[in-house]
Amino acid sequence: MTIERPEFPQFFITEAAPCPYIDGKVERKVFTHLVGNEAVTLNNVLANGGFRRSQNIAYRPSCEDCHACVSVRIPVDKFIWKKRFLRVLKRNKHLSSHTMPAVTTPEQFSLFSDYVASRHGDGGMADMTVLDFSAMVEESSVNTNLIEYRRQPQISLAAPAIPNGRQTGDLEAVALTDRLADGLSMIYSFFDIDLASQSLGTFMILDHIQKAKKMGLPYLYLGYWINGSQKMSYKADFLPQERLGENGWVLVDA
Repeated sequence: MTIERPEFPQFFITEAAPCPYIDGKVERKVFTHLVGNEAVTLNNVLANGGFRRSQNIAYRPSCEDCHACVSVRIPVDKFIWKKRFLRVLKRNKHLSSHTMPAVTTPEQFSLFSDYVASRHGDGGMADMTVLDFSAMVEESSVNTNLIEYRRQPQISLAAPAIPNGRQTGDLEAVALTDRLADGLSMIYSFFDIDLASQSLGTFMILDHIQKAKKMGLPYLYLGYWINGSQKMSYKADFLPQERLGENGWVLVDA
């Protein structure tokens, strides 16, 4: 017996659930699976249409009475480097970034757990185990990597070589990042909560803007800006940016 797979992806709608961003609202999502040989191509197409990725799922909001979630991407060649952004780069010049395979380590999980407990202790990630964390990072059929940000260690001629490509220096921040056909997409990032004064969240976005430009990619995808949500308000600071509306991507510079 031969089971025929559909030629086109199948889309599904989730049940209504309380919105985690706006009190009193409910959310529903439309989603599909990113599997098989066409996963990379499908992810590129859907990202351009406002979808986000979680493991092997691409999703976007599909709420009947609310359109607060707006997909945001930064055209890196047009980005305005304000003085405060340059100060953030200078504040973190001690960090070096390392692009790693999407394979988790205990060190990363420890940093992730502390971050979630501090910033999102009442959210859906609060109870994630090390296996959940590994699944979030490693269960992917698309082009994705972990980018580690480490404090550069003091150089010593007497220090032994580090085998197997492992990196040294204190781990201060991590970003899970997809490589798309037209840009980088920041899936999730976290950092050392004791270093809040370094503005590490902002720094990682700025560093990704630089990375995308060096790679010749026109955009950095930031996910959803949500009007009325304090948690997502920071995304509006990175200007100019493009926001996805009914008529496609529209440039916003204020």
